[in-house]
Amino acid sequence: MKIPIDDIPQSPKEISFSEPIEELNEIYAKGSARVFRFPPSLHVALVYYHSGRELFFHGRFDGSIGASCSRCLKDFSLKMDRQFEFVLIPDPATPARGAEELSRGDLGLSFYSTEVIDLSPLIMEQVMLALPTRPLCAEDCRGLCSRCGADLNLGACGCSANVSDPRMAVFRTLKVDR
Repeated sequence: MKIPIDDIPQSPKEISFSEPIEELNEIYAKGSARVFRFPPSLHVALVYYHSGRELFFHGRFDGSIGASCSRCLKDFSLKMDRQFEFVLIPDPATPARGAEELSRGDLGLSFYSTEVIDLSPLIMEQVMLALPTRPLCAEDCRGLCSRCGADLNLGACGCSANVSDPRMAVFRTLKVDR
């Protein structure tokens, strides 16, 4: 979705739209593990306005994203319902910026330099920030057995509980006087 800067009012304006995010599938496909699968679009409700030359955006996106559990590797549907907000300020003259040190306050800023604001990359960024680092199908997911690979959510595996580390075998032969 693109919004011309001249169309951004001083009083808050609400809009709802469907934002395409399937491009994220290409981004995440470059990794070694395909943890997330994105639908063609997510529903976005957005309130935007300007104050001076600063542009304010508050919104919410919702939808379902396919994910693989990081413990048991099963596919599941991850419900996304997140709020977000960001502020865009005019980009200062880039030649004058050069190699300068950023202050703590500068880290949360986003800049605009065109007459039209393209919300797509900003919303995709918010979706990526909302993704869990380790998606779980359930909080109590027991995962897979580290020895035989059995799904521990379905029941106990047949592995022996007393499997010891062979690197420690030399220490079991030591005799300690008490």
